[in-house]
Amino acid sequence: MRGAVERYFRLGERSTDLGTEVRAGLTTFMVMAYIVFVNPIVLGYVGVPGLEGKGLPFAATLTVTCLTAGVLSIAMGLASNYPLALAPGMGLNAVVAFELVAGRGLTWPQAMTVVFLEGLVITLLVLTRFREAVMDAVPVGLKQAISVGIGLFIAFIGFFSAGFVVKPASGPLPVALGSFGGLPSVVFLLGFLLTAWLMARRVRGALLLGIVATTLLAIVLNGAVAGWRGFPTPGAARIPAAVVQWPDFSTFGRLDFGLVAKLGVLTAVLATFSIMLSDFFDTMGTIIGVGGKAGFLDRRGRLPGANRVLLVDSLGALFGGVANASSNTTYIESAAGVAEGGRTGLVAVVVGVLFLVAMWFSPLAAVIPAQATAPALIIVGFYMMTIARDIAWDDYEEAIPAFTTMLVMPFTWSITNGIGAGFVTWTAIKVLGGGAGRVHWMVWVASGAFVVYFALPLVEQGLR
Repeated sequence: MRGAVERYFRLGERSTDLGTEVRAGLTTFMVMAYIVFVNPIVLGYVGVPGLEGKGLPFAATLTVTCLTAGVLSIAMGLASNYPLALAPGMGLNAVVAFELVAGRGLTWPQAMTVVFLEGLVITLLVLTRFREAVMDAVPVGLKQAISVGIGLFIAFIGFFSAGFVVKPASGPLPVALGSFGGLPSVVFLLGFLLTAWLMARRVRGALLLGIVATTLLAIVLNGAVAGWRGFPTPGAARIPAAVVQWPDFSTFGRLDFGLVAKLGVLTAVLATFSIMLSDFFDTMGTIIGVGGKAGFLDRRGRLPGANRVLLVDSLGALFGGVANASSNTTYIESAAGVAEGGRTGLVAVVVGVLFLVAMWFSPLAAVIPAQATAPALIIVGFYMMTIARDIAWDDYEEAIPAFTTMLVMPFTWSITNGIGAGFVTWTAIKVLGGGAGRVHWMVWVASGAFVVYFALPLVEQGLR
């Protein structure tokens, strides 16, 4: 069996061994495992004032999070033989929860149908090899800014869900600093400092360790102050009645194509398009970043066999929609396994198996309060913002649209608005500067669609 594994994954050819690949897989899982807890938090609106109780069930979302991450990571390892793992994408799940459901009023099945349609479209783009052409058409600055803007948005959600940032009940300020008079605030602040310290110390699995340690702190503080029996304090961490629980598949397969009638054709297309862009460019950056670190890229910066990677990643969006787990995408945290020496798809297979095992332990995840996961959301936002250093800030034609994209997302609580504002600003600056001929036709189409998108409320008002 060992010999067959070594031959299938070509361990010798890539100068690695079974022990190294397994260790690299464990490392990658540790730095990705926060998604097991955070995805149900985001899709369940846990800790978000005004939205609690309106999200997806925690246990069911945890189940499908582990299921999709496990199946797709194994598929990536077997099909591509690269150490790239998949899971529901941070940022993409925020689009589904706060943009499609909370913002546009879609039901959860309708929102997940948008994800399914996005996955279907992007899979067709891969099969026709059109996806690579689109990658070349969109300006680099906008590609980078989309990731940065989503990072800011996620960090804002983290601060908001922890109560560190609040919406004032009255007064002129749109947001304000929260109150620090209760245990939840103490738990969040200590958890954030601990997680940040672990990150600064380069501790492997810092996010996961931070969530676990902050949860234990919440249990101890709530028990000591409020008593060990009721945990009446808001944000309490409750000890579960069981450790192992049968996976909950109650949300799997819930789709509803009535979203087109509810949003209108144009708005539905734009919503699907915006998610596709986020998914599209996040994957591209991950492939280039991890592939470069592992030494997989050729002289022209291309990844051999990239189409297999893109195909599995595209199917991840489709499968994530069907499972109601949100779009699954290739994780940049795969670089952690590469840093440990991982060089083959066996790493991804190990990660997938661990995710499938984690599917049986949902009661442990339910212990975790929002104040324990908020630090992870903020740090993930930090991760996604680091690409800002690659933006050409001295080139104002590129930097101003990028800056617009980055800020409009969190300030309007809408990723779609940020992407649209960036496209329209970039195209307008090029045209006014006499550079219309340098704007790719695909960018023209996208910018025109977003102009219609922004003007649609005025059009609808005029028709009343």
